[in-house]
Amino acid sequence: MRRLRACLGAAAAVGLAAAGTTALVAGSASGATSALGNRWYAAAPYLMPLDNDPPDPATIMDATGLKAFQLAFVLAPNGGGCSPTWGGTAAVSSDTAVQSVVNTIRAKGGDVSVSIGGYGGTKLGQVCSDAAATAAAYQQVITKYGLHAIDFDLEEPEYENTAAIKNEIGAAKILQQNNPGLYVSVTTAGTADGTGWFGKQMLLEAKSQGFTPNNFSIMPFDGGFNGAASQTSALTNFNQILQSTFGWDQATAYAHEGFSGMNGRSDTGEFFTQTDFQTVLDYATSHNMDRFTFWSLNRDRQCTPADNGGRTSGTCSSVAQNSWDFAKYSVKFAGVTPPSSTPTPTPTPTPTPPSTGCKPAWSSTAVYTVGNEVSYNNHNWKAKWWTQNETPVASDWGVWQDEGAC
Repeated sequence: MRRLRACLGAAAAVGLAAAGTTALVAGSASGATSALGNRWYAAAPYLMPLDNDPPDPATIMDATGLKAFQLAFVLAPNGGGCSPTWGGTAAVSSDTAVQSVVNTIRAKGGDVSVSIGGYGGTKLGQVCSDAAATAAAYQQVITKYGLHAIDFDLEEPEYENTAAIKNEIGAAKILQQNNPGLYVSVTTAGTADGTGWFGKQMLLEAKSQGFTPNNFSIMPFDGGFNGAASQTSALTNFNQILQSTFGWDQATAYAHEGFSGMNGRSDTGEFFTQTDFQTVLDYATSHNMDRFTFWSLNRDRQCTPADNGGRTSGTCSSVAQNSWDFAKYSVKFAGVTPPSSTPTPTPTPTPTPPSTGCKPAWSSTAVYTVGNEVSYNNHNWKAKWWTQNETPVASDWGVWQDEGAC
């Protein structure tokens, strides 16, 4: 559920005793010749390099010891076609802006992964003719940036499209076969039960194609979560889903499981603090999970006092913090001790949200399209797509998004 959205130096090797550390040699225009350990790609937080007031990755690396970044998002062109772009607008083939960010990171001994998909926008799996064509489009991204890692972020609306998910999973399998050592993560929505119906269908598609990535990660936020306990419960439930789907034992399932959180205030007004991140990190490491990441570095800084806690932002966390506090949990997951820093600022009291007026009452005979808002049972609701005579009710795959009490 994403989410407010949206130098040619060789990468230095990292001395980590992480399982499955593999070097992928990539002779490309990017100049990358060696990979970091897999544990770094598993810990890479998301960074939008072109939107949401991008922070300087070199500053983050110096302050935290972070080495890996998950750049987001590659999409199909807004005007149509089966070719990769950044955000639907900037063609990968002619890109220099993101390449400059990659060069900066690699010049300091780090590396990047690229995330494809995300929440909203048109995904290549939706418009490319088949898995091979989808893979060919993504191969352009791998070759352009000399990638050693890639993330398939499969969520709304794409994961509701059976053909699109078949293309994406098929493409991921092809890329895995054609790029030996490529670290592949698959990220999808999280629910209290682990993941919803569409997430389970995606896992079944992967099973049917014989595809096993480094991990399947869930995003336990924007679904009625409340702090770390609800997130670790969802991770436990998701582990059971992985066991039942693939026939794995518990340890094998955890070794293929990942967590992708949201720092600070989520889109739906949930709060996840530094304490919550530490609790989930302890869970992930004690269960030998494969991935721990979050959305996003663009948000890993404090909002102005007037805004703190009162809104969800793409450029700050809405909780009290020092800049890059949350990035340090990724560094810890990678097996490195971050530099010491000043104490976290005294928390700003979370303001009581103002009362929200009710939207016009829902009508069973009216036609609603995406973005239309109504009220029903003292809650406001927003339509995700065209609908008529579908009663507003909270559901991961339903047409209505609950916007809270009114």
